[in-house]
Amino acid sequence: MHRVKSLPFFVMLMGIGALAMLVPALHAWAMRDFTSMRAFFYAAVLFSTLTMLIALATAGTHPKSAARSQLLTLVLAFGVLPLMFAVPFHEAGRNIRFFDAWFEMVSSFTTTGATLYENAGRLQPSLHLWRATVGWLGGLLVWIMAVAVFAPMNIGGFEVRAAGGSARITAGAYRQIGQTAQVQDRLFRHAATLAPIYTALTFILWLALVLCGEVPYIALCHAMSVLSTSGISPIGGVYYAAAGFWGEVCIFAFFIFALSRLTFSRGMFGDSDARLMRDPEIRLAIGLVAGTTLLLFARHYLGSIEEGLQSTWGGLFGSLWGSIFTVTSFLTTTGFESHFWDGASRWSGLETPGLFLVGMALIGGGVATTAGGVKLLRVYALARHSERELERLLHPSSVAGGGREARMIRRQGAYVSWIFFMLFALSVAGTMILLSLTGVQFETSMVLTVASLSTTGPLAVVAAETPISFSGLPDLAKTVLAAAMVLGRLEALAIVALFNPEIWRK
Repeated sequence: MHRVKSLPFFVMLMGIGALAMLVPALHAWAMRDFTSMRAFFYAAVLFSTLTMLIALATAGTHPKSAARSQLLTLVLAFGVLPLMFAVPFHEAGRNIRFFDAWFEMVSSFTTTGATLYENAGRLQPSLHLWRATVGWLGGLLVWIMAVAVFAPMNIGGFEVRAAGGSARITAGAYRQIGQTAQVQDRLFRHAATLAPIYTALTFILWLALVLCGEVPYIALCHAMSVLSTSGISPIGGVYYAAAGFWGEVCIFAFFIFALSRLTFSRGMFGDSDARLMRDPEIRLAIGLVAGTTLLLFARHYLGSIEEGLQSTWGGLFGSLWGSIFTVTSFLTTTGFESHFWDGASRWSGLETPGLFLVGMALIGGGVATTAGGVKLLRVYALARHSERELERLLHPSSVAGGGREARMIRRQGAYVSWIFFMLFALSVAGTMILLSLTGVQFETSMVLTVASLSTTGPLAVVAAETPISFSGLPDLAKTVLAAAMVLGRLEALAIVALFNPEIWRK
């Protein structure tokens, strides 16, 4: 075990990725797709051998800077591993360019879920399983890195509760990582704690979907996609799933793991006494889902009256459930549409505006979860700060309550949240400009930019007036979007922290 922990964590990620190729290889063997089986099996052997050679060359190395090593591990993981994952995808695919395979793997590993193959029948079932597996691995990596890297450095949303905020990250914060435990020990300890939880939750959801009547292979892809919030589906989404309404209920129950870290990592951040229903992220998520659902439901109901359509209890329930499921799905940046989502439009005679879903994806899920976006805790801090400012306008001499933590969130937390929001807005503007230079239209570039930076690939299908196809974009635009996906997954503050002089002075 000591020899394992002496290896760089990136090498361990390579080894796990190589072994994961055996999953689609076994599936292809069971499906008698021997071409795909050979491609994934040979790739597993090749990259396992390469991993062992690199492990022998780097065993026993100790980084000079723990913070720098961990941040560079993240950058290398999202920059290099998709190239490795693309090799068997390219070899097993039918006339798939390596560039397209690389884009597909970047999208999957960042849990974005954008695909160049909107026609589900274009790819073999084993390739869809590989996409879901890569997305699942990317979600697990985000869980581990959030606890082992982002939390000690007060980035990734943790800066909202930190006294000094991410704008005051000092050498002491970096030394904390090294003083708490050795770099590899810390990473492996958290990986050993979170990986079984992540795997068990995926298995439970898979079993529930199978019991609801779903095909086991499709149920596994959907289960992995929900836990990783990648939204990857071999059949175009849960809209076409055989599990039906009860399958959507099972998936909806697991969306909670993308809304609050307290659902799976209680005690890892010093919040063992915190209650789930008192978590500001959960309360804000409930308010957003309820408010948006009621607004959409009222709009559809009034639309049905104007159209002179007769309302039925089935239509009312279908519209309500379709809105609740789809809004929550995009808030968690998963991007699954309910089977009843289109039914609400047919019932009311009105098209549902995708702008609602764009707003949900921009807000995103909880801190230290697999969800992307700005994050609920940052939005909560800005909302509380705005509420306090309005109170001061009415009562200038009033004293705010809520305790020390509430005051800190309203002040320093809101300050760094606004900084991140501005960085996110600048990232949106910069990506849109680059896409426009490649010849992409303004409206299209806006939707694709939000979909990439919020890691909500399915947003491109529902947010625009007409569905946007990633396959029709020029290669340069795909490259820009791939970079935006990585930026959205790592977050701008993590990139800024990498350029902090403190971690390069050691």
